[in-house]
Amino acid sequence: MASSASARRPPPPVSRTDFVRDAIKESILSGEFEPGETLVEAEVGALLGVSKTPVREALRILAGSGLVTMSTYKGAAVRVMDAESAYAVYDLRALLEPEAVRRAVERGADFGEARQVLAEVDTGSAAADRAKASLTNRLFHRALYSGCGNPLLIEILDGLRDQAALITATGWGISPTWQGEAGEHRAILTAAESGNARQAEHLLRKHITDFIDRIAFGLPGERTAETGDPKGAR
Repeated sequence: MASSASARRPPPPVSRTDFVRDAIKESILSGEFEPGETLVEAEVGALLGVSKTPVREALRILAGSGLVTMSTYKGAAVRVMDAESAYAVYDLRALLEPEAVRRAVERGADFGEARQVLAEVDTGSAAADRAKASLTNRLFHRALYSGCGNPLLIEILDGLRDQAALITATGWGISPTWQGEAGEHRAILTAAESGNARQAEHLLRKHITDFIDRIAFGLPGERTAETGDPKGAR
């Protein structure tokens, strides 16, 4: 009886903190809030029609996920992703995400959601819009690896999504290549749907490493004389 009543109960409303967190997050990942931009609690609250309290709580959450930096004297600001940090995030993605996709293909996962996301880009609804492109990029990649069969691997990759998306948004500001990347997405998906796990793995790893190599020189950070890469990068 209790479980039946629970099934009929409507989902709880989104808290103000969650609402503010999601709104700020989307503004950061769409490029509306730029790297280094100060996020004044009162101004953000006025923009969203809430008090400073949920804004303060939301900023702390976003600092924990790597999208915002907090300073005692300067307050909150959109994180400026330097080259070394970007390489670290993408190095981990290049290790884990292609492996997860290979496993998903070998398990016969359904890639229908990934196909639907690409269809939206192909019909133009996201092709010319940086904010929509950022969202579809995140949705596409997750749809590829979510069928890998390892919940912990999925959780780790999900944990990288926000920082990876911030790097992507920053990178597109340097070199707006999201339309060209849609072609790479189609090739990866074609390999996955045809059951070619190794090809899907290879194409995805190349897609990830090519992107960071392409945009790294537009990111702040010291580079070595030999390779041009940030110290400590791959």
